[in-house]
Amino acid sequence: MSNLISESTALCASIKAVEEAWLEKARARQLGLTKPPGSLGRLEEIGNRLSAIQQTVTPEVTQKRIYVVAGDHGVTAEGVSAYPREVTAQMIDNFLGGGAAINVLGRHGGIEVKVVDAGVDADLSTRAGLISVKKNRGTANFALGPAMKRAEAEQLISAGVELARVASAEGIKLLGVGDMGIGNTTAASAITAALTAEDPARHTDRGTGVDDPQLAHKIEVIQRSLAINQPNQNDPIDVLAKVGGAEIAVMMGLVLGGASNRVAVVADGFISTAAAALAVKLCANTRDYLFLAHRSVERGHAALIDLIGLEPLLDLRMRLGEGTGAALAMHLLDASTKLLREMATFGEARVSNKD
Repeated sequence: MSNLISESTALCASIKAVEEAWLEKARARQLGLTKPPGSLGRLEEIGNRLSAIQQTVTPEVTQKRIYVVAGDHGVTAEGVSAYPREVTAQMIDNFLGGGAAINVLGRHGGIEVKVVDAGVDADLSTRAGLISVKKNRGTANFALGPAMKRAEAEQLISAGVELARVASAEGIKLLGVGDMGIGNTTAASAITAALTAEDPARHTDRGTGVDDPQLAHKIEVIQRSLAINQPNQNDPIDVLAKVGGAEIAVMMGLVLGGASNRVAVVADGFISTAAAALAVKLCANTRDYLFLAHRSVERGHAALIDLIGLEPLLDLRMRLGEGTGAALAMHLLDASTKLLREMATFGEARVSNKD
């Protein structure tokens, strides 16, 4: 798989744009259902795109999975977070024990939750049920140099692509990506600033809840990191390797892998949208398979939304991560497919359609 990533044109070639013919078939079915045209608003648009992704006018997403991907960040040595990095490993145990918000929402929505160690700075080898794709115990401090080597970034992307392939083979019809990693809003803000070529102050927020002096320091650290590393705006893997994180790399791979296997992917909030933006930058057709769960209150999220060019499904003023927004958005995607499959047509219901 690493050869596939190294030869990114091959990966991108495997991601086909959805066909307009399937969108038209779905729109035609929508017009025949017992409702005024367009009266279900964005639910109709969602259903139509899921139809085109699955190439059927009766799509279904009953088998749903969210990957919560965790990794530690060397940049936490700069004091950019209100929480110590040990919290990442502690939250892994919480996820595996079923006690986190994503576990609650997963149970509520009939969503399988899988936990992935992409690069946590702890020995978690004895944790039952944990998927490990770890290459290193955390990234390097990107305020001093690159977060990781390009080869490591590519290997982690490949691991995400493979996780998506396995999910597809296991019958998963809807994938979600969520994150856990102390320091990862710093990485996501740096990625956003790199992709937009704008001042990090425009895209950096409080993350875990830092105060005003800490926020100013966080912005300065990102500005310094970009100056030191000089990430190439037009090379998403270079941006990822220089100022990203291990969990962002795996989520980027999951988005790409979902698209290459014709599986819809729901990105959660700021961190996972940074991964999605990198994926779309690498392979533009990925956008057709992507849904943005919600609009985070993190300042940088708006710029990533604009870069991708998709409207988030929800706006609940959330900023937790973990895939929580993705879990809630999956209800809407599931509802949109059930409307297409289960609603009666005018003819079936013997209801008069408009002239």
